[in-house]
Amino acid sequence: MHSHLTYVPSLSPPVGAVGILHAGLIPLLVFKLKTESDEIQELILDTLSNCLHVEASEALATGAVTILKEKLTHSSVAIRSKAACVLLEIGTHPEGKGVVCEEVIPVLVSLLEDTDPEVQASATGALMFAAVKPQGRFSALGAAAIPPLLKLVAEETSKARLSAIKTLTLLAEVPEGRKTLLDHTDTFQQCLNDPCEAVKRAAKIAISVIKWKPF
Repeated sequence: MHSHLTYVPSLSPPVGAVGILHAGLIPLLVFKLKTESDEIQELILDTLSNCLHVEASEALATGAVTILKEKLTHSSVAIRSKAACVLLEIGTHPEGKGVVCEEVIPVLVSLLEDTDPEVQASATGALMFAAVKPQGRFSALGAAAIPPLLKLVAEETSKARLSAIKTLTLLAEVPEGRKTLLDHTDTFQQCLNDPCEAVKRAAKIAISVIKWKPF
């Protein structure tokens, strides 16, 4: 079966991001996350998000994922959200998906139930990209991602709803995930009446994947 997930990058990189990359400043920015005040950390995370939209290899070589993982449990909502957003950008690159799979998925799953909608949305997006890889799906299932993802799908006002549907569709490509989700197709059926076309389309695909039989 094929993954039902596409990522369309923006047509032009954020202003200044290419300059920062060319100047080799990514390792310094990542290092500064360890020592700077919360306010400066927020600015660094915003900058990294813009830069890693363009290129992620330098950040990966610097061990950024390990540092970002620590920021996911920060007491500041803004820092948790922005760290998840940077991981989402890393996960959009092929070389980044595997690193996120190995190190961060259990923490991302815990953030699906965060009190802040922005944190939930960023964490769900990062989990979605990690789940594109087979080991990411198994890690997500092992971290019990299905119940909180279903809860996000059921919440009509959730900012993470579309990403949650797409993530569950990927998990349904694993027999264990499909078996579990067969008891919850009604959650996706409710989305077929959603005013958002993208949500309706994603729910339709999810139902077809969940009900797919190999014969």
